[in-house]
Amino acid sequence: MPARPGYLQLHESGELARRIAAAREILRDCTLCPRNCHVNRLQGERGACRTGALPVVASFGPHFGEERPLVGRHGSGTIFLAGCNLQCVFCQNDDISQGGAGREITVEELAAMMVALWRQGCHNLNFVTPTHQTAQILEALPLAIAQGVDIPLVYNCGGYEAVTTLQLLDGVVDIYLPDFKYGDDAVARQLSGVPAYVATAKAALREMHRQVGELTGDPPGIAVRGLLVRHLVLPAGLAGTRRVMQFIAREISPATCVNLMDQYHPCYQAYAHPPLDRRVTREEFAAAVAMAHEERLHTRRQAQL
Repeated sequence: MPARPGYLQLHESGELARRIAAAREILRDCTLCPRNCHVNRLQGERGACRTGALPVVASFGPHFGEERPLVGRHGSGTIFLAGCNLQCVFCQNDDISQGGAGREITVEELAAMMVALWRQGCHNLNFVTPTHQTAQILEALPLAIAQGVDIPLVYNCGGYEAVTTLQLLDGVVDIYLPDFKYGDDAVARQLSGVPAYVATAKAALREMHRQVGELTGDPPGIAVRGLLVRHLVLPAGLAGTRRVMQFIAREISPATCVNLMDQYHPCYQAYAHPPLDRRVTREEFAAAVAMAHEERLHTRRQAQL
């Protein structure tokens, strides 16, 4: 029988309520993410993420396009949260992250979405781009628990995370699914508009791994806990894949599951930023896979639960 998610115990002990209060207080002078906008979101002020005090959701439903350990037979219960703390010029969901798609809803409605996905038999609740809506997710969780929700929570993020926020999620999140986008700060600033991406992502991954360790699953091979890192290979080596693989293998764990992604294609503003105006070649992706193998990492094709 799958392990009981840690958030249930936190709820029963009253610790989850304390975490909710702490996260909501951060919204008063927002430092949920490393941008540290210091806006009062409880009073309607908006920072870089353009999100206030309420959840904003673009869509939700069972998702079968995620990694196999998350999807299983019944899908990953995905909630696409609108807005983002990054400004990637090549974003493949730019309508959601930066284009204003999505609907502002109540915390009760967010909880109802969680319950609906659980009732459909989804193996987990997968919050996509959750960073700037962490407080809202936490606030909705007890309402979902009250209706029986008891499946793992997936934190599916861009890697630009504040360790202080992640610490509020210790014992709440079961599976961390971060991107590690870049191995070079100058590239990160140019393509995603944020400073100090590399050091920030490294600190975040260390904290995530401290909390949940390597990816583990139940007997049918469904993930129940752990860290799974995504890395999108970019044209001309812009993602700094070798540095990323070296960090994961040498400073996190060589047992870390890594999904090297080859699906990059030009969209949004990518055509104005060559070489992002073309797809990744077979040779470029093969070189990225070789880098991961040289570090003896568990890439997507190798990882089995």
